[in-house]
Amino acid sequence: MADTATIDAAFAGTLGSFSLDVAFEAPMQGITALFGPSGCGKTTILRCIAGLNRMAGTLRFGAETWQDDRAGAFRKPHKRPVGYVFQEASLFPHLSVRGNLLYGARRDSRRQAENGLGFDEVVALLGIGPLLERAPQALSGGERQRVAVGRALLSRPRLLLMDEPLSALDHPTREEIFPYLEALHETLSIPILYVSHDIGEVARLADRIVVLARGRKVTDGPVTEVLERLDLQPATGRFEAGVVLTARVVSHDDAFRMTHLDHHGQTIVTPMAEAAVGSEIRLRIRARDVVLATQRPSGISVRNILKGTVALIVEERETAFAEVLVDVGGAGVRARITRAALADLALRPDMPVFVLVKSVAFDRRALAGLQPPPADGEE
Repeated sequence: MADTATIDAAFAGTLGSFSLDVAFEAPMQGITALFGPSGCGKTTILRCIAGLNRMAGTLRFGAETWQDDRAGAFRKPHKRPVGYVFQEASLFPHLSVRGNLLYGARRDSRRQAENGLGFDEVVALLGIGPLLERAPQALSGGERQRVAVGRALLSRPRLLLMDEPLSALDHPTREEIFPYLEALHETLSIPILYVSHDIGEVARLADRIVVLARGRKVTDGPVTEVLERLDLQPATGRFEAGVVLTARVVSHDDAFRMTHLDHHGQTIVTPMAEAAVGSEIRLRIRARDVVLATQRPSGISVRNILKGTVALIVEERETAFAEVLVDVGGAGVRARITRAALADLALRPDMPVFVLVKSVAFDRRALAGLQPPPADGEE
């Protein structure tokens, strides 16, 4: 029996030549990412959850049954308390921003606002107050997408579905909208299912991940644990492989615009992060940005030199490369090196090594997940 504190989904069927057979659970809070390459079934799953596509299977939202083919149960799309944000904002061109938002609010004015946010709160959260009287045609791509998110939230959903909301935006605009999505994560009390094919995006925003390939689930679990796995290269992408670490802000160096972090007693230095001392920050470290050494180097520009122990090695015999997982303070750091370097260093499991990461590797996309410092007396 499904846990009533989870979203329990299982769908199977075909659409043209595409075949889907997937089952997974997601918690009733936080962001769960559906991740994988284009054509793996991410959007199809989201549309099945919204009731826009119908495939054989079951869907339970906590204690509620939205679909159960054996029992002949299928809740129609308009009766599912879902907010849907598409790749394109799809705002009504004849309505102002205010009109688009109010349309969302009117869609089901009788439903209790599960997310606890009213019109003013949503406008403030997404920073769209100055846009209210504008027409959609006068908005930038990022502004349109923020309004689309606001419209979805004002429909008072109990589940928010986001289908690659950043994929149609250029890089600067994506960076502009990220803080608002992070604010959603911190503020909303409803679950979010977030579709993406960008592992950096997932690492920055999501708590859990469901990895998909060719219409099947490859694996799922907490983002930090899944990204440490070395056997997921076909799904995660060879050159974007990496991990997420959590570190605590210790101090800021205003003179050099650097931030000093503590990760289990070891110091990590990054470009200045907008985070309060004592708060926690998520760091994405890409495997291709990691260098390994068997001795502590000196006279080197790299600022981050961390002690660790080799946990796992996977050689790709058909290529020139190998993946090494290093335990650093209980968290795994992935390094992508050549098989020749692996042989020269004679690396083996349980061997002590030093992990080197350039501070400039922590660009804005690698600094995310800000959390407030704990209150006095909390751990």
